Amino acid sequence: MSCFQQHKNLPSFHQTQGEHTDGRLAFFPTAATTCSFIPLNFVSLEIYFFSSGQSEVIGPLYPVVAWIGDDIILPCNLDPVMDALDMAVEWARPDLNPRFVFVWRDGVELESKKHPSYTNRTSLFTDELKNGNISLKISKVKLSDEGAYRCFFPELNKDTTVQLVVGAVSSPVISFAGLNKSISGVVLQCESAGWYPEPELLWLDGEGNLLSAGPTETLRGPDDLYTVSSRLTVEKRHSNNITCRVQQKKISQSRETHRHVPGKSNCIVFFGCKNVFWLE
Repeated sequence: MSCFQQHKNLPSFHQTQGEHTDGRLAFFPTAATTCSFIPLNFVSLEIYFFSSGQSEVIGPLYPVVAWIGDDIILPCNLDPVMDALDMAVEWARPDLNPRFVFVWRDGVELESKKHPSYTNRTSLFTDELKNGNISLKISKVKLSDEGAYRCFFPELNKDTTVQLVVGAVSSPVISFAGLNKSISGVVLQCESAGWYPEPELLWLDGEGNLLSAGPTETLRGPDDLYTVSSRLTVEKRHSNNITCRVQQKKISQSRETHRHVPGKSNCIVFFGCKNVFWLE
């Protein structure tokens, strides 16, 4: 006869509580129990999985980068998967008042809770809520959307923060800005408009070495986008391949433009030949 057959009618209080070395609860039979088989693993594993089965709210490890005018997704998931369709989901920016950018409760969006600047621009993937996907979609991203977003799941009282970085880029343009007769050189200007965050401008020679140039001028327009420009004097003693590079490390973006400036033998230095510089 098996142990369970012998003692299947024993009441639950004929047990004493102990503890494993790893902190899990276990139950041991009292003196009234004569069976030598102790189902420790069965009982303790059941308690262990019950205590550790609660989902976590998981977000990305790194900031999400979006371009002005794009649609972007801020990832947020329940792991292990939990059906969130009829639960509450809150997305908020603590620096705003009201702070909510999207609120979902009992299967519907509460639009009255939303900050006005996000009207008709934020949504959840409702078909994915049953799979624990509570990510937020922001349409037509604005510069003002940049910031920290809190993904909160009230059912578990757990949250995560997603950082959104908004960027804007444009290609630089090199133009002829004049002549420097004292050194038989040509003055080039590089300009790039419509950047965010503020970028830096570099001049490089054909081998990729930094060139010494005039100071970079930076302007910030009414749209909060940056325009940068700089001038470089190139001596025409020999042929030069020149690169103007504009870069922004925070959003890991760079744009560059190349120009070839002919050597002295290719053109007599006077204003009438300036167009030669842009044809090569």
